[in-house]
Amino acid sequence: MTPSSMKRSPSLAFDVKALGTLKLEAKRKDPAAIAQAAKEFESLFMRELIKSMRQATMRSGLLDSQAGDVSADLLDQQLAQAMSGRPGGLSEIIARQLSKQVTSAEKPLAAYTPTQSLGVKTVAPKAAEFVSQHQQAADKVSQDSGIPAPFMLGQAGLESGWGQHEIRHKDGTSAFNLFGIKADKGWKGKVAEVMTTEYIQNQAVKIVARFRAYDSYADSFKDYAKLITGSARYAQAAGNMHNAQTYATHLQQAGYATDPQYAHKLSRAIAMSMRTQNIKGKAT
Repeated sequence: MTPSSMKRSPSLAFDVKALGTLKLEAKRKDPAAIAQAAKEFESLFMRELIKSMRQATMRSGLLDSQAGDVSADLLDQQLAQAMSGRPGGLSEIIARQLSKQVTSAEKPLAAYTPTQSLGVKTVAPKAAEFVSQHQQAADKVSQDSGIPAPFMLGQAGLESGWGQHEIRHKDGTSAFNLFGIKADKGWKGKVAEVMTTEYIQNQAVKIVARFRAYDSYADSFKDYAKLITGSARYAQAAGNMHNAQTYATHLQQAGYATDPQYAHKLSRAIAMSMRTQNIKGKAT
């Protein structure tokens, strides 16, 4: 039985290995595999959504138990499977996107790849150039918001690959979004749609996401500071700006990014920014 012909029962749990196989089949332009992979991705998304909704509800404590948690998780899996693959659903959008990726005639969306893909020897000089370019904007926003400039420069460097992998519009022009801030329903400004990597259950998945777009890099720094200092979601991070590791940890815990190693990577990027500034200061 080939992966493209597999029939999955709603009672089955999510099979990450099978999902990986489906992704490989989809790359071979098998329409059935593309449709099945899209359904699996939608199922993963729906499961996380249901899980988040369940965790957000108040628990009485009377009937709570480990067995109950397991039963709830199994029920979530079944619901996610049953809700996936319906006409007009998310799976159709994912299938269209997968088809675009495997069709050479289609022009691919600009990829958004943060700095972890760059080598150390590449990062160091690029970091110095990046910090020098955006130092003035970071200092100005730091004075107004209280967020240390090296923290912002480090995170902007991490999210943009030190300027080498900025978010761009389809025509190739910069969206001036250095912090990878997505465009939620409340965003009324311009938007750039790009391919990016998200982590679902610690599995890296490529998706198309909508990101905020600005008129300048300075606007990107201002919006980032507004997001961190004006949102209850990031209150813990905003209250712990004395230590880069603590700040990065609170950002990850608040869900700034889905990468399970985000806090570690961010603290290293901030350290890189600080070292760059120290070297620059000694040279002047």
